[in-house]
Amino acid sequence: MPDMKGYLIKNATIVNEGNIFTGDVLIEGERIVKITSPGGHRAQGTGHTDPASSIQTINATGKYLLPGVIDDHVHFRDPGLTAKGDLYTESRAAVAGGVTSFMDMPNTNPQTTTLELLEEKCELAAGKSLANYTFFLGATNDNLDEIRHADPRKVCGVKVFMGASTGNMLVDHQAALEGIFSQSPLLIAIHSEDEKIIQANIRSFREQYGEDVPMEAHPLIRSAEACLRSSERAVKLARRYGARLHILHLSTALELPLLDRGIPLQEKKVTGEVCVHHLWFNEDDYPRLGARIKWNPAIKSKADQQALLAGLIDGTIDLIATDHAPHLMEEKSNPYFSCPSGGPLIQHNLVAMLELHLQGKIPLEMIVQKMAHNPADLYHIEQRGYIRGGYFADLVLMDLHAPWQVTPDNILYKCGWSPFEGIPFQSSVVATWVNGHLAYHQGNVDETHKGKRLFFYDE
Repeated sequence: MPDMKGYLIKNATIVNEGNIFTGDVLIEGERIVKITSPGGHRAQGTGHTDPASSIQTINATGKYLLPGVIDDHVHFRDPGLTAKGDLYTESRAAVAGGVTSFMDMPNTNPQTTTLELLEEKCELAAGKSLANYTFFLGATNDNLDEIRHADPRKVCGVKVFMGASTGNMLVDHQAALEGIFSQSPLLIAIHSEDEKIIQANIRSFREQYGEDVPMEAHPLIRSAEACLRSSERAVKLARRYGARLHILHLSTALELPLLDRGIPLQEKKVTGEVCVHHLWFNEDDYPRLGARIKWNPAIKSKADQQALLAGLIDGTIDLIATDHAPHLMEEKSNPYFSCPSGGPLIQHNLVAMLELHLQGKIPLEMIVQKMAHNPADLYHIEQRGYIRGGYFADLVLMDLHAPWQVTPDNILYKCGWSPFEGIPFQSSVVATWVNGHLAYHQGNVDETHKGKRLFFYDE
């Protein structure tokens, strides 16, 4: 590994732990060594500096320094589906978007349903990923023994598909669900849609349209009721057994009352996340964007979109994620039933959220809380998610007044497209540090260092 430089980030507007203040951050090696503020607002350090290190000064006057984004919900398609994306290409897009750590889902080929396969994915990422990484263990109807033996220090959680026919990963046996919720040592993260309701809706729309179902029908097929019934079932199990449940990609107003609310995150047992596309788009966008915004769960009504943002603001929803799930455009061009759900988002999630901030819809401090602090706290990630002395230097420097537009020429996803194409953003990522390494700077990606595996502390 090449020698690590040090960095002194001068005069940055630091957004961290509910505060915004001007200060300097000193990085040496992989760690933040010191945070100082000329105005005396905040001073923090480890008491250690290395006088022999080479320090590069970066003038951040007028720029905003945030903790690196932790995305707890991605599908990087590696191994086995790498025509769509892989750990190298998608992590490269991630660091260009200010994302320094990700949690990858198990529906790859082979599916990550054993601890041996999970370790193989970690080895793959160690040689390819430019961002920090961890992987979910996938649940099936018959792999409870694997789940029970997972090490909570090394595995972020178990992913349960409670409403998606993903090979043998649809967990629909009550005994299997009871076993997972009663015996898992890990946080249980769920894709929550009721398969029986979805299949009934499909039959109804096929009777009306045959195979030519319009994309606008997607939120009616993957309906709000399907989401609610599945989430209710999961929450009932979690309450019964005292399990830690995290509902992924919430898409409806109806589900929000199911979550713990009004208490600190560390005391919650049932938490939820919202994805950027559910905050940005609604059903009125299907005629214009069609398959480009076909996700599961579906993007739904404007009322749902508004309720999700309100739930984020009032603390009901705990995390913002992407569900980054690239597909080739030739696949997305297929008719409804043969068109896969999912799309790429990780390069644009932070700038999209900052756009909502600049529109007056969400405070800047809350974006940092929901995209960095809370993921670190919810998953108990060691020494990440905050700008603190002694923590890993995972940081992103933003210019909130550097307009640009998403075009095919500046998209880094392997699939080569984005649902944000043609949309102008006012903010730009200036620089991203991963473990103290300047992985991205002013349009250039430095691939000389790879990311690290994430580890987790005990409750």
